[in-house]
Amino acid sequence: MTITLTYREWDELLAEAEMNSLQNPQPDEFIRQMPRLLGKGYERNIEVYPNLLLTIHDLEYHDDLLVKFPESNHPLQFSVDILGVNADNTLISGAGIQRSWTEENPKFQRSVFVNIHMPPELLATFFPTANGEIPSQFSLLAKGDDWQTMLQPKKTAAINSVAQQIINCPYQGITKRVFLQTKVPELIGLHLTSILVDRGGVQRSPRLKPETITRIYHARDILHSRLENPPSILDISAAGRCEPSHSQTWISRIV
Repeated sequence: MTITLTYREWDELLAEAEMNSLQNPQPDEFIRQMPRLLGKGYERNIEVYPNLLLTIHDLEYHDDLLVKFPESNHPLQFSVDILGVNADNTLISGAGIQRSWTEENPKFQRSVFVNIHMPPELLATFFPTANGEIPSQFSLLAKGDDWQTMLQPKKTAAINSVAQQIINCPYQGITKRVFLQTKVPELIGLHLTSILVDRGGVQRSPRLKPETITRIYHARDILHSRLENPPSILDISAAGRCEPSHSQTWISRIV
């Protein structure tokens, strides 16, 4: 049997399911259960940064499900399937007007994937340019009132690995937050690299500032070296004042 729902009907079922949802005691995190009528599983929503939402889905449907979405404004989205019908490719949905479309969910097909939703302006924060604007290579991802750009780059082993690390994050509290605040920009950077490669660019990485990449990995190294006594954001900032330079400034942007 195939169940067909409009977006409004789907949204109403999710609202009803929220009454049975698991409220995570951690701040900025919410777990919403799949409506039992439709299947099993959950979605975990985590506000990693202000205005940036990470969602981890682990879902399985009892029947084939079609959900019809209307035309709407859409943020910038990066998506990686670990299990599911689109496991060979990633999805980059640019910000702009999304055309009406139908989401197809086959029955008994477990789907595990990661979504990152954010306004395109955050690209200028993660990957700053001299003028403070979005790097020109990625302007196609910010269409405003025009039709959005949709891309499906081939999923790389590096993208799959980072997505798995995000899903299987073993930490809690401030340790988990710092971990995700290093892994999410890494996953975004890998997606953006694929844009340049797939669109015929000769370089295999976006023109990110070397110090930006260094800061990400420096924060990760501090975290990994103190797992038994997790550092606070201020600890990481203090440790980074000398090497690499400006770590405190970078850390302050992501909390």
